[in-house]
Amino acid sequence: MEDRLHRPPPAIRDLIAQLLKQIGENPARDGLKKTPLRVEKAFEFLTKGYALDPKAVLNGAFFSSQYDELVIVKDIDFYSLCEHHLLPFYGRCHIGYLPGKKIVGLSKLPRLVEVFARRLQVQERLTVEIARCIDEQLKPRGVGVVMEARHLCTMMRGVEKQNTEMVTSSMIGRFRSDMRTRQEFLGLIRTRR
Repeated sequence: MEDRLHRPPPAIRDLIAQLLKQIGENPARDGLKKTPLRVEKAFEFLTKGYALDPKAVLNGAFFSSQYDELVIVKDIDFYSLCEHHLLPFYGRCHIGYLPGKKIVGLSKLPRLVEVFARRLQVQERLTVEIARCIDEQLKPRGVGVVMEARHLCTMMRGVEKQNTEMVTSSMIGRFRSDMRTRQEFLGLIRTRR
């Protein structure tokens, strides 16, 4: 996977300096002199998913297999930015699939989550994008993605509820049509260490 950073225009640091002025701060004071550059670099990192191709992340990591039982990678930590407030949301992603003729390398699923999470997102779309990409690229008999996240936009502002967690899911193929497959997946991701 090519890990080059997405580079927003250099004008970002000018915009941040203007933002600091608009909220009543002095961007030239000691503590803030380098803030515009730091914010620019942070946004380069936090939005690097735009420069990455999700298909390329999975490409070359498919292996022929006769394995026909459920494969689950759970508790994949992720961080993303809410597209409504540009505030972080973070949590865990759980992915399960029923292989068709191929399985995918273990590290590729967390990398795929990273590609989509490092974009401006809403959790619902993030969940669906991950599931659809796995379905399109791996062609399994079914795929399920569950994401559990805490959103700073509800914790720090607005309703200010600290313990609210959002759970989203996307179920494709057998995960949608066969209740036993779905229940097995959901039961296995609930088990904790």
